[in-house]
Amino acid sequence: MWQGASRAALAATFLLALVASALAHGDDESMDMGGMDMHGSQPEPESHAEASGDTPMSYFAYTKHSSTIIAHIALMVLAWCFILPIAVMFSIARSRFALPSQFLFLIANAIGLLVGIIYNSQTPDLYENNAHHKIGWIATWVISAQVIMSLIFAYAGRGEQESTSYERATFLPMSTDDMAEIPYANGIRHEYRWSRDSGQGTDQNSSSSNSCPSSPSFASPSDEYDHFRKPEDDLLEKPAQRRGWLHSTFVDRFLTSRVPRMVSSRVLRVLDMVTLVIDRIILPFGFIAITTGAVTYGGIMRGKEVFNGLAHFIKGGIFFWYGILTLGRFMGSWADLGWAWNVKPSNAIVSKWKARVPTGEFTESFVIWLYGASNVFLEHLASSGGAWSATDLEHVSISIMFFGGGLCGMLFESKRVKQWLNSTIIRSPSHLDARTRSDTAWQLPDTQGVSLNPMPALIILLLGMMMSSHHQTSMVSTMIHKQWGNLFVGFALARGATYVLLYIKPPTSYLPSRPPTEIIASFCLISGGLIFMLSTRNVVESIEYYELDAMFTFTVGMGLTAFIMACEILMIALKAWAVKKESSPQLPAYRFPA
Repeated sequence: MWQGASRAALAATFLLALVASALAHGDDESMDMGGMDMHGSQPEPESHAEASGDTPMSYFAYTKHSSTIIAHIALMVLAWCFILPIAVMFSIARSRFALPSQFLFLIANAIGLLVGIIYNSQTPDLYENNAHHKIGWIATWVISAQVIMSLIFAYAGRGEQESTSYERATFLPMSTDDMAEIPYANGIRHEYRWSRDSGQGTDQNSSSSNSCPSSPSFASPSDEYDHFRKPEDDLLEKPAQRRGWLHSTFVDRFLTSRVPRMVSSRVLRVLDMVTLVIDRIILPFGFIAITTGAVTYGGIMRGKEVFNGLAHFIKGGIFFWYGILTLGRFMGSWADLGWAWNVKPSNAIVSKWKARVPTGEFTESFVIWLYGASNVFLEHLASSGGAWSATDLEHVSISIMFFGGGLCGMLFESKRVKQWLNSTIIRSPSHLDARTRSDTAWQLPDTQGVSLNPMPALIILLLGMMMSSHHQTSMVSTMIHKQWGNLFVGFALARGATYVLLYIKPPTSYLPSRPPTEIIASFCLISGGLIFMLSTRNVVESIEYYELDAMFTFTVGMGLTAFIMACEILMIALKAWAVKKESSPQLPAYRFPA
């Protein structure tokens, strides 16, 4: 469900790392890199640990070899927040640029890892048994395995095997006018392919009459034959036809001779499914890796404080990605599922499993229900074994509200429930005689064809109101909680305005309707999630210690949100460009990897 995903929003974690670590730092002189003398040495500043006397030293307060850790942070931000989102977009679009961008990420990430290893060897372990090291290595091995699978696909003829099983992109839906123009071959309508139609180009006239640069390309009768080609057939093409950037290298010759004999079609299908999963989870995984890096670097969330920190970071991260996905829906992602506030295409246009996918509002309600069901048992962890406080009961009540509200939202979206309610009137014996096919009074209204479900927005509205007035131990903490609480209220109001617009004029097109109110909704969710994360107790204590005010988190969150949204729009547009480029009938006759 994390598809599409405009995932360049991981750039947010860079500034988040700086904010979290800066708040755990000592005085301002220790943060000033301009204080170095001619020999590159730095004065030893008074750290937060030395000032308070009871706080352990953090990596940020440890001033030795600071240039090394800054280089590590910069390289990891470059790799995970900028290069990897581009590689993911190209991979989802099955673009020829996917593999080069993945290799570029591996290079930047490898250099960053090397710098981090050097730094660890030069410094003491100031945060024992931290999660960042473990998560970072796991994420690195996962993305490395995906690059290896991409190489295997490149030399095993993945294009022909995949094009009949998977649709290439969910950015653009397909119109019924285009469907009417699809030719038949042997009485079977060919499945359309959104991008990288590998059958095109084998013959210059194979499909030029069936596709145009401005619309998705479709399979032609020559493609039907091309689907039955074996992977080895592609590897027997003349070397001049293989124009990839590995052409004529030792790696190219080695993989060409070994891979086709090592990998079967069944293995390729399994690896393809693994690749699809990795494409959808790697960016949130990277978000976790960088946020845990910020925690480790800043030296926060130690001991029992980890429960408060996890609660704020996990819940704030959920709302952050909720906003990312909401903006993706506005841009047109998941239009083939009907999630872009458009008419959902039928199973004659999209795959059968996509036609059975529930609505976006049902999915939101399910996540809210799952959130409440899981958090009911976690609200007392921080004081496990002790007496229940009023705050614990308040939090449990909020979880129950999420549980019940999510359940209501799912019931509202149930097609079976709607049919039962309609049948009480349509099948009433007293109405059977009066009912006729031509009578519009007995036809379903247009508003029943669109999901007008306010329960997710209502639950988040109530959460925002509660947090805006939730008692905190200090004024700064109260103001920060009020900030993200008000932002959640803003999301709910914007989503309510969206439903008003859809009720007045329900969508009639497969294309995304793009209600402008969803821009505000996504902005409020992203910024609210970031400030939610920064309302952690340790961060608030650091704000108060250094005499900062609540406006610091608010201004940082607002500026960062605007930048994230711009990056996401660019990433989704990049994916759309790659899809269009790979589906163009003017492509040369070579099959380079996605």
